[in-house]
Amino acid sequence: MLKKIGLAIAIALCLVGLAATRTQAEIVNQAVVYTVAGQPYEGYFVRNEGFGDEQPLVLLVHDWDGLGAYEQRRAQMLAEQGYAAFAVDLYGQGVRPTTVDESRAESGKLYEDRAALRDRLFASLAQAQTMTGVDPDRVAILGYCFGGAAVLEFARAGADLDGFVSFHGGLATPEGQDYSQAAGPLLILHGADDPVAPMTQVAELADTLTAAGVDFDMEIYGGARHSFTVWSADRDSSRYEAQADVKSWQALLQFLNETLR
Repeated sequence: MLKKIGLAIAIALCLVGLAATRTQAEIVNQAVVYTVAGQPYEGYFVRNEGFGDEQPLVLLVHDWDGLGAYEQRRAQMLAEQGYAAFAVDLYGQGVRPTTVDESRAESGKLYEDRAALRDRLFASLAQAQTMTGVDPDRVAILGYCFGGAAVLEFARAGADLDGFVSFHGGLATPEGQDYSQAAGPLLILHGADDPVAPMTQVAELADTLTAAGVDFDMEIYGGARHSFTVWSADRDSSRYEAQADVKSWQALLQFLNETLR
């Protein structure tokens, strides 16, 4: 297991190195405390000052165990590409689950209260758009697992963004919802062997998006399971798939280049 995790991290670091376009990264980052309904939330903002001001903004939504080192690393990878990245907090300052039961409980609260989920997403967007060096009119959002489901919720809520990206996210459309208000293109990056959101859900989502006239693309990775991008040593990396991780990251960068540049 340690060998596999070490290889996974090495691949991710190599991916960052190959992708970086500046030899002297001028990365700056900061924790950002903001409020939603009177309660504190703590996001993470990072950008590369070497790319100047007015950088396109990318929001990043965490998995069900909350904002942590994995999301911060992905945000830095985006910053090295010239995107101002804001990793949002949907649980609240200091709420960082450490067990499966805690993660299920926190994510379950928002699955049961979609209005609260939307409020936190819109508040996170508003905070991110005020950050120094960003272009508030060029914005995309991506999310992992639970975060991918949140991204699709944001699209259905009619968020006025330039793009929405789900990595191995929950794909089911809640009863009473649809994509009639979706304002930007969607990119679905998914594993063919994902038992959490199986291929039947992928097909159902494709039908739903087509019926709604939404601009979307899907990339399906054969043999990839749920959480196939998770290379972090502090999380369960047993389902990590290196090739699917690299391919999906490149697909993301191409999508961002097309929608934000």
